Amino acid sequence: MGKIKYDIIMYCNNKLHRKGVLIMSFRETLAKKYAEAYFKKYGDRLTQISGHVLSVKTTTKTILWLFNILTVDIVVKPERSKAVIKCRYKVKKWFKMPSFIELRQGHSVIIQGLKGKKGKENSEVIQVLNVRNLTTKIDLIPVDQKVQRVQQKQFIK
Repeated sequence: MGKIKYDIIMYCNNKLHRKGVLIMSFRETLAKKYAEAYFKKYGDRLTQISGHVLSVKTTTKTILWLFNILTVDIVVKPERSKAVIKCRYKVKKWFKMPSFIELRQGHSVIIQGLKGKKGKENSEVIQVLNVRNLTTKIDLIPVDQKVQRVQQKQFIK
């Protein structure tokens, strides 16, 4: 008679394991590989800015009632800094006009994005990936994490 092999499958912390190795679904493995490739390509350019909005300029453009372009230019003053940072959010969409969250002057925001490539014309402008408005508690792309405000101590000499 032939031997029958049995794999040991167990539940550990509500996740399915096979012989101590985590079994991931196809969607999870694909998302993980995509995230690793994205981080490998853009990891050195990823940045995050927190501060107050100084100005917001929204521009919409429609080409032949089919193709819509939304461009939002945001100027942010980081906390405890005199410098200002320019950020640009640009989305192109067919048929429907893309949307953006409401931002006003003085709102406290966290902007996640990519720094410009060195040597290019827009190297000082940050390409926005996500905006988290801490004043109204709205995200451009919803994130499950809670925002923890870090309080900085001011040292006076």
